[in-house]
Amino acid sequence: MDKNKLISAIKELKEKSSKRNFKQTFDLIVNLKELDMKKPEHQVDFFATLQHPRKKIKVCAFVGPELLEDARNSCDLAISQDEFEKYAKDKKLAKKLAREYDFFIAQANIMAPVATAFGRVLGPKGKMPNPKAGCVVPPKTSLRPLYEKLQKTIRISAKKDPIIQIAIGKEDGNEDEITDNVLTIYDQLIHHLINEKNNIKNVLLKLTMSKPIKLE
Repeated sequence: MDKNKLISAIKELKEKSSKRNFKQTFDLIVNLKELDMKKPEHQVDFFATLQHPRKKIKVCAFVGPELLEDARNSCDLAISQDEFEKYAKDKKLAKKLAREYDFFIAQANIMAPVATAFGRVLGPKGKMPNPKAGCVVPPKTSLRPLYEKLQKTIRISAKKDPIIQIAIGKEDGNEDEITDNVLTIYDQLIHHLINEKNNIKNVLLKLTMSKPIKLE
């Protein structure tokens, strides 16, 4: 991807953007081609690590007594195993949790109770603690490094339709950081495609309310 063209696109979108009563988001859109989305090996689903945080990522931890204190100190919310039943009985409370938090961490030896209590709500939203993101942890670990890593983590997924659209920063964000994030995502994505660049139809960048600009 041409870095200079990307920088020009970011500046053009900012300059031509009409004033809104909210901060628009830069969206990266990648249209894929020559993939059969019914075949698991053609589907895309991985966690990318960005160079710069896009926003404040809220993290909730499901833990037993071994990690409770560390989770309270490291994460935005810690829910002990003793509290699981409360969420299992109150679907509205569980849904509120799913809306408010971006990632969920779980202590590995209590994954079964986590799945029982939260699976019906978090599962359909793709928010169950995921080992691929490092979110299923042993009872003896330090959660702070994982919390910091998740601030720069984003899920890239295309399972049904050959298109990926992800928010990569705010319109008032640092242009160099947005550029770095786009290039990082693109580089990681092509290595997860069965035929790499040959599976990319085009790449576009847009603001929430703008028309897209073709990057590649």
